[in-house]
Amino acid sequence: MDKALTILYNNSVVQKFVIHGPNKLEGEVNVSGSKNAALQLIPATLLANSPSTITNVPDILDIKNLLDIIKMLGVKIDFKNNELTIDPTTLKSCELPEKLVGKLRASIMLAAPLVNKFNRCQIPYPGGCVIGKRPLNYHFDAYRALGYKVTEEESSYRIEKGNLAGTTININFSVLATGNAIMAAVYAKGETIIKLAACEPEVSILIEFLNGMGADIKWIDNHVVRVKGVTSLHGANIKNIPDRIEAGTFAIAAAACHSEIIINDFYQYHNDALLFKFKEANVKYEIEENNLHIKKGTFLKPVKIQTKEYPGFPTDLQAPFSIIMTQAEGISEVFETIFEGRLGYLHELEKMGAKVIIKNSQFANIEGPTPLYGTHIESLDLRAGATLIIAALTAQGESTIDNIDIIDRGYEGIEKKLVNLGANISRVTSTRHL
Repeated sequence: MDKALTILYNNSVVQKFVIHGPNKLEGEVNVSGSKNAALQLIPATLLANSPSTITNVPDILDIKNLLDIIKMLGVKIDFKNNELTIDPTTLKSCELPEKLVGKLRASIMLAAPLVNKFNRCQIPYPGGCVIGKRPLNYHFDAYRALGYKVTEEESSYRIEKGNLAGTTININFSVLATGNAIMAAVYAKGETIIKLAACEPEVSILIEFLNGMGADIKWIDNHVVRVKGVTSLHGANIKNIPDRIEAGTFAIAAAACHSEIIINDFYQYHNDALLFKFKEANVKYEIEENNLHIKKGTFLKPVKIQTKEYPGFPTDLQAPFSIIMTQAEGISEVFETIFEGRLGYLHELEKMGAKVIIKNSQFANIEGPTPLYGTHIESLDLRAGATLIIAALTAQGESTIDNIDIIDRGYEGIEKKLVNLGANISRVTSTRHL
């Protein structure tokens, strides 16, 4: 074997962020398209009988993995400059690749489109961030209620098409399960009522997209969706919404660094819960149309955060907001009600000097103001990784963040955007001997 190939074979490429702090941010940042919306819009295109185009699609690892999966199914894709065109007429397989599906929990959204094309599909166990129990029972309960047959096998789920008929389904506010139930009901005969439906903006844009394709779906209450079955869907065009979690992440970073920046494409009605907590924490801001102007503040106040389903405080911003808590004057509280395993990042913050009391897997106190110090830390999940970046921006000295590929799953060019805001952050690539 060639020596260079031997070296490549025996080593793996690893990347890390190196951040020198503290940092003051300044300037403007553009928010990318919503990850969580795109992960539903893309599978929905496979329900149609002609091509669809989605603009403002983020160029992130989760999207690349999803597109790789559907390309392996024969689907023709054109993805350039955040514009994505998908031609479902070339779809030729319903056998999903185990390796790629294992990286992406949202791959479960492919089930309904594939079953409606091929009368069956085999779904390997989906992956995603390790942040506690996220069972698929709501997805499969909805399928079974509509007439699909679901069988759990050794390392996969087999889903087959039955006599699909409208029914009443309870979803328990799960975003993916709500979207999945909607797509599964689109071709069911009659009317389906989905109760306890998630009402996040990512669900609303999926409904808008499907209606543009010829579906008959509408909200009949805040958490109730009605779907009338149709016999066919055609392609459609839609612009993806801005990523409210990315927008919130940059806003929190500016506040934690006592900096002044402008965040473009910030939809206030997507982020009311965050803005409410900003007011409580004494974060100064102004909103001009769809732009958020974070202003330099004097001091930060302690707050209590309790995550809730939309329109409550988003679980995906719970970890990033903790950095504001480390800089606030007093004791703040974190109560994570959505995922019981989402406070692990606090142990990484303790390495940096944060004063944290973890009461249990869902509740913690954070005391501030506490100076943070650069050290070697690791991203445990997507939002924990973004949290560590913010912590490193505020900390004294050099921080090294490992496992950053998990951050690339959900943030498009985050280090480039931060550099444009004046941050001292770089991506370092090295090899690790296997």
